Amino acid sequence: MRYLHTMVRVHNLDESLDFYCNKLGLLEHHRMDSEAGRFTLVYLHAPLDAGQAKATDAPLLELTYNWDTEVYTGGRNFGHLAFEVDNIYQTCQKLMDAGVLINRPPRDGHMAFVRSPDAISIELLQKGESLPQQEPWVSMGNTGSW
Repeated sequence: MRYLHTMVRVHNLDESLDFYCNKLGLLEHHRMDSEAGRFTLVYLHAPLDAGQAKATDAPLLELTYNWDTEVYTGGRNFGHLAFEVDNIYQTCQKLMDAGVLINRPPRDGHMAFVRSPDAISIELLQKGESLPQQEPWVSMGNTGSW
């Protein structure tokens, strides 16, 4: 497993970039706008992590700016921790066998979500290309929030 990023939702992207970049000293790694999803993602890294971030796209801080306003409650402004795994299906099966609820199963062979005992969302991402879809994952629905 390899740590990838932490995601936080922000209300004002310019104000947040001013804080994280101009005041805290983080550097922009890359950004993505999604017209269909109506959001912007901006990935930042610490100056001393520049080489590793360039080579591996980690470790990063993901700022998520949703274009439509929303009031974040219950810690929803803190999004998730993300980890890359060698085999998403084996990882999820191991977690299920240990009694962990898979909130968002890896139906696509690429992404799953679980929650920590303190309800922190953990995103699991398949290393490299998505694995071919397979049961029982394809038929599993979401459980709870993630």
